[in-house]
Amino acid sequence: MDEVQRLLHKMNVNLSKRKVKQLFKEADTNTTDDNEGLLNFDEFVCFYKRLSTRPELLSLLQEYAGGKDFLTRQDFELFLRLEQGEKQINGDIVKDLMERFEPVPENLKEGRLGIDGFTRYLMSEEGDLFNVQHRGVNQDMTQPLCHYYIASSHNTYLLGDQVMSHSSVDVYGAVLQSGCRCVEMDCWDGKDGEPVVYHGYTLTTKIKCRDVITVINKYAFVSSPYPVILSIENHCNLQQQKKLANYLIDILGDKLIIQDWDLKRLPSPEALKGKILIKTQKLPLDHDEELEAGEVSEEDSADELDEDFKLEKSGSSKFENLVVAQWALKKKSPIKPTHAAWQRIAVKARESSKRHRRSSSGLSGTLRKLKASRKKSRSESSESEGGEEGDLSVSKRNSLRRNSSAPPQQTWKKKSIILSKQLSDLVKYTRSVAFSGFPADMPCWELPSLGEMRASNLVATRSMEFVNFTSRNLCRVYPSAYRIDSSNYNPQPMWNCGCQLVALNYQTEGRVMQIARAKFNSNGNCGYVLKPQVMREETCSFEPNLCDPVTNQKKLLTIRIISGQQLPKPPQSLLGERGEIIDPYVEVEVIGLPVDCFKAVTKTVQDNGFNPNWNQTVFFTVHMPDIALLRFVVWDEDPIGRDYIGQATFAVRSLSPGYRHLHLESLDHATLFVHIMIEDFDEKALHRLSRARSNNKSDYARTKSVDLDIPVVGYSSKLSPRRGSKIPLTQRFNIMRRHTAASIFMVGDPQTSPVISQAKRQSTSVVDNMREEEHKDGEGPKCL
Repeated sequence: MDEVQRLLHKMNVNLSKRKVKQLFKEADTNTTDDNEGLLNFDEFVCFYKRLSTRPELLSLLQEYAGGKDFLTRQDFELFLRLEQGEKQINGDIVKDLMERFEPVPENLKEGRLGIDGFTRYLMSEEGDLFNVQHRGVNQDMTQPLCHYYIASSHNTYLLGDQVMSHSSVDVYGAVLQSGCRCVEMDCWDGKDGEPVVYHGYTLTTKIKCRDVITVINKYAFVSSPYPVILSIENHCNLQQQKKLANYLIDILGDKLIIQDWDLKRLPSPEALKGKILIKTQKLPLDHDEELEAGEVSEEDSADELDEDFKLEKSGSSKFENLVVAQWALKKKSPIKPTHAAWQRIAVKARESSKRHRRSSSGLSGTLRKLKASRKKSRSESSESEGGEEGDLSVSKRNSLRRNSSAPPQQTWKKKSIILSKQLSDLVKYTRSVAFSGFPADMPCWELPSLGEMRASNLVATRSMEFVNFTSRNLCRVYPSAYRIDSSNYNPQPMWNCGCQLVALNYQTEGRVMQIARAKFNSNGNCGYVLKPQVMREETCSFEPNLCDPVTNQKKLLTIRIISGQQLPKPPQSLLGERGEIIDPYVEVEVIGLPVDCFKAVTKTVQDNGFNPNWNQTVFFTVHMPDIALLRFVVWDEDPIGRDYIGQATFAVRSLSPGYRHLHLESLDHATLFVHIMIEDFDEKALHRLSRARSNNKSDYARTKSVDLDIPVVGYSSKLSPRRGSKIPLTQRFNIMRRHTAASIFMVGDPQTSPVISQAKRQSTSVVDNMREEEHKDGEGPKCL
């Protein structure tokens, strides 16, 4: 008996001694003198079965069985058709399912499905929340490349931070096998005449370009046959450029594209299967064919903001630029293009880069000044006008405010480099160019890159132009140079504007990478996801920042969070080793267009991680389901905060309706049991939503904004603007943390049935990221 109680405690089950004793006696059928009070193997199986039988599943089975403890074939077919949305179901399919999942031979003979078989069905792949058909490629792959989101990595070679971490060739294999289709090489001159890959002007280690290309050739098409884009940031001299080009030709061979290109339209992923596209600078089309090299602007280099962060001496102008960049990135409102800070960030000095000392003292001096600047800004932020907090000193901020208009005569001299014709000729459909706005006549093969700060400002101020541009051209966004810890920015606003290549730091696990995996899992994790139709039209009028951005697409998403199963104790809990039982609750969040981003939270179940029951329903209005994501996060409520248990994120288009289980990522056997309903937002849905509101006023739940790098927008139904009106910028950027939405409610529903595995892990864990989110939220864990 004592052993059973200790086992239950380890299983996260808190039962009274009386209940445990009752279950123990019911299972202890062998009552001889020697065995009384002991459970043999068969008795323990019986005990565990009684303990683990789920009342919510038994109740559901009996509802369709007319009170019986089993389902007939007709009962099961009715359940699949009405609840699970299986419209094409027939008797043969039902019979096959029953034979697969019913473990009792007597039930199979009688054509019955008992509670064990019913549970096994709901826990199987057929009962998963993720649509089983989306485990493979399920979208049209014959559209131009610019019509797809493409899984992209930034500084692929790094295992950790951007300044001092190790570079590894193995990461390329791991990232490519995880589904990434755009990898990056920063190529520099090697001392022995061999080009190397590393993060220039930092203390990151160096690896050979030849080795990187060899690994890419080996793993490029192991997990996906669709094209890989190799983004090369070229800093090599002419001689080593030629070596780099020879390696690409010799190692990649027929995987490279060598035929003439169609200048009017980008090819499709289907047409480029098994091909590797080289993305780097290219000589002008009118270049003299007899010359082996030519001059191009270094502005065409992809990571222009990386020039802002080198190992400079403390007090250098580039260090000052870095401080300004950090201040701008953390501002809640966008910087206007006429602001001096915009000019400082977006138009950097193009003078020739000098090699600086890479001693440890130089690095520590830079980091000490950065830390000092942050401390000073925090201490003085309360004294600044408007109380804004940032990494810029008060005097510098006030100076920038006063100089809100940049001098119009300020110009910069472009830096040029010599580019090998041999390397240039390898570029076919992805020519790297400097970002220069959204010209309508830009050739389709030109691919501009821009930093996250500029991209965020364009999302806020020129989103429709952004969408139009990406309907015909590829565009790449990369992390700010200030993210020296390899943290990630929020990719969703860029995806909302149709940006295809949103480069992320794959080595940093956390919320952003979980969101990215969910997005690309919706098309078989092949690395390509087709953009919504409205973003692919030649004359696109889609404005993602409107309160009602699209017509005839709005859905009502109803989610009933029923129960959880085998939720583990958080390893990071302060009391975890002492064996406390968790108090779980579930956070449900929609991530998509600004108007769709909302979050709801269930109640907390005390002392039960084995089979907690919530039985609560939330409603979400989703204006564009094709781009939205649904995220579940399970937390353990602690007196001093909350501990992260696990999460699961899905593309809304990949949800299966009905009663479903979702498996928490990277946790064996930990699941949530939910009911999902997706319906058109028509009068019928609105009536059902209004009735839920009136019957459950006390269960109204406020929402919290999505805790990502740029704000999202919520609105009350009473104040919602008419269709076609824009959300005011002041509202969009000033209510980052505070939202109320009349479209989301928590209601009880007791009766109606409605990435990578790599050689070395980044030190920042999922738990750290989640705790950082909690700290940023500044709110309690529940909204009831």
